[in-house]
Amino acid sequence: MTARESRPVVVAGAGPTGLMCALALARQNIPVIVLEAEPALTHDLRAGSYHPPTMEMMAPYGITAAMHETGIRVPNWQVRNREGDRVAQFDLGLLADVTPYPYRLHLEQHRVTPIQYDILRRETGAEVRFGRRIAGFEQHADHVTVTIDAGGTTETINAAWLIGCDGGRSTVRKELGTLFDGFTWPEQFLVVSTTHDLAPHGFTPNAYVADISEWAAIFKMPDTGPPGLWRVVFPASTDLTDDEILAPAGVEARMQYFVPKRGPYEIKYKSIYRVHQRVAADWHVGRVLLAGDAAHLNNPLGAFGLNSGIHDAINLADKLGQVYRGEADATLLDLYVRQRRHATVQQVQTMSIRNKKLLEERDPAVQRKNLEDLVETANDPARARDYLLNTTMINGLKAANAIA
Repeated sequence: MTARESRPVVVAGAGPTGLMCALALARQNIPVIVLEAEPALTHDLRAGSYHPPTMEMMAPYGITAAMHETGIRVPNWQVRNREGDRVAQFDLGLLADVTPYPYRLHLEQHRVTPIQYDILRRETGAEVRFGRRIAGFEQHADHVTVTIDAGGTTETINAAWLIGCDGGRSTVRKELGTLFDGFTWPEQFLVVSTTHDLAPHGFTPNAYVADISEWAAIFKMPDTGPPGLWRVVFPASTDLTDDEILAPAGVEARMQYFVPKRGPYEIKYKSIYRVHQRVAADWHVGRVLLAGDAAHLNNPLGAFGLNSGIHDAINLADKLGQVYRGEADATLLDLYVRQRRHATVQQVQTMSIRNKKLLEERDPAVQRKNLEDLVETANDPARARDYLLNTTMINGLKAANAIA
């Protein structure tokens, strides 16, 4: 056993992973300081689909109940072709005996972080300091000195531990000098949000659409209220400039090819982002740890990235709490790395890559066979249940948490 710590834990990044980690630590009466480079919580339009075990993990903190006030329940989701003659529709109700949340919940990330932040402020003594960018850190035997750029002035904090939850471009990871192994996909992702209701066209609020010309993924989000927004994700060539990809005529053409309709689409938002499949080589070096996008990145097909970041945060906070109180030594944190790295590599990376390859298959015969196999799986309750236990991350979590 080790002596009880007294210095604060510093969490870099006030995204969903960082705030979840801070809340899970602060609930253990551990002093926490969250440093966020931006002047306020960010308005991220990408992630927003939550799997059953993620809702279970967040429920004790009051987050899940608050999310249900505006989130959209998605009990059924599809893998299908655009024409609609091959549709594998999966019913999450098959998992009602293993989870109190037999559905996905859709709520934009920028609506979840304020919930986390509000609970953190009201119920704990944790601090969140905006406009504070980590400039570097120096490790010592019993603490880590964190240097901060506070809008042109320099501050320092002597922290017991530093947790990098500062995203895919993580300063903490870069300062550690650890490799970020993997690759960047050769195309960008275009996200288009429309008010046009896609349900009458046969789409569930979450659907993955295979097409030999241009695949797509659909996520219905609540936005500011009914009728909500349908967010459609398309691949986009890196040979085109952002302005060319976002040009109204081009976006309209993509939407009309996807679902032809009379008159133009009303487009509320559109954005572009690059997509990576990467995993950091080291997640725990001395008194510095990584979690969420700072530790791993994946494409969004399957809605695993944000969920796995929440899983990282809660796993890490539980183990770090024991170390902080002197109930365990720091080797317990290596178990965090073993468990969460296993889940990342064996589940998140593998399944998200598989999903993308399924949707972008260009051979019509192969695509047809793939979809027919999925239709058979979806129509067989036993096979569908097994499939859902994997795609909801339930099986992956169980396997990772069994690692000693």
